[in-house]
Amino acid sequence: MTDPTNIRRRGLLLGSGVAVSALSGLSPPSAAGAPGRFEAIRQIKAGKLDVGYAQLGPDKGPAVILLHGWPHDIHSFFDVAPLLAAEGYRVIVPYLRGYGSTHFLSADTPRNGQQSVFAADVVALMDALELPDAVLAGFDWGGRAANIVAAAWPDRCRGLVSASGYLIGSQEANRKPLPPQAELQAWFQYYFATERGAAGYAQYREEFNRLVWRNASPQFSFDEATYARTARAFDNPDHVAIVIDNYRWRLGLSRGEPAYDALEKMLAQAPKIAVPAITLEGDANGAPHQPPAAYAGRYVGRYQHRDLRGGIGHNLPQEAPQAFAEAVLQVTRL
Repeated sequence: MTDPTNIRRRGLLLGSGVAVSALSGLSPPSAAGAPGRFEAIRQIKAGKLDVGYAQLGPDKGPAVILLHGWPHDIHSFFDVAPLLAAEGYRVIVPYLRGYGSTHFLSADTPRNGQQSVFAADVVALMDALELPDAVLAGFDWGGRAANIVAAAWPDRCRGLVSASGYLIGSQEANRKPLPPQAELQAWFQYYFATERGAAGYAQYREEFNRLVWRNASPQFSFDEATYARTARAFDNPDHVAIVIDNYRWRLGLSRGEPAYDALEKMLAQAPKIAVPAITLEGDANGAPHQPPAAYAGRYVGRYQHRDLRGGIGHNLPQEAPQAFAEAVLQVTRL
């Protein structure tokens, strides 16, 4: 496995002979050193959403869908996507509901953030793109969605790559208190349970999310331009509502939609995952997470866990893109 302290960053990639066609959806860094961006964001109606997404690689290649978390966006995969496209993958990187250019088709749709809806959104996106299956890879909210699709729709998931492992939860499980240090790491969840917290996030979300980046990835040396590239995604008009509902639902303070009750009941049983899977964990993850031994038994198919060293935090694909891309390329070959 590649040592993440020797990760190939964007500049090395551009000089390594990667095909121009694989990089056509990216803008290079500017002369002033500003980070590059995904260009030509596409839009497609999928389920209840008009989903914004970046796409790299050949249209007929095997599909991989890269799913970001909170408070991040598609640029967590800016260095991962061209590595996969260069290997012939059709790489799809969607904005989750409440981020970037993804928006609801109806003003009447609940701004629901419960765990199951993100997985349903992924399946709806696959249907809209006419993808029978794909490798799913993600972290945080996106990793949870990928795990849920792998558990509930295994025929749609060729392989799973998940930072911090098995992330499927339930309101009942979340009623169990954690050790104080873990509760301290999740302080924002309790802040969001209050109206003061909801108002505070709406007023200070840029400062708030920058603080979360620093706490969750304490050794990730990001500059202001890198953070600002992602922070634009938080200007989505539904962002605050989705974030607040997500964390309130976890504590049983939000009902969720009845249409997802049966799925949530199944997920509450911590279903095992039989598709090929690789889980990853950084050695400097400052966000709440379980040790790998606690979830290894949930993966009953071909499975590997990989620990990454070198100060890798919660935003794992952005901090260790080479290791993340390697896991995606290898998961179906375990």
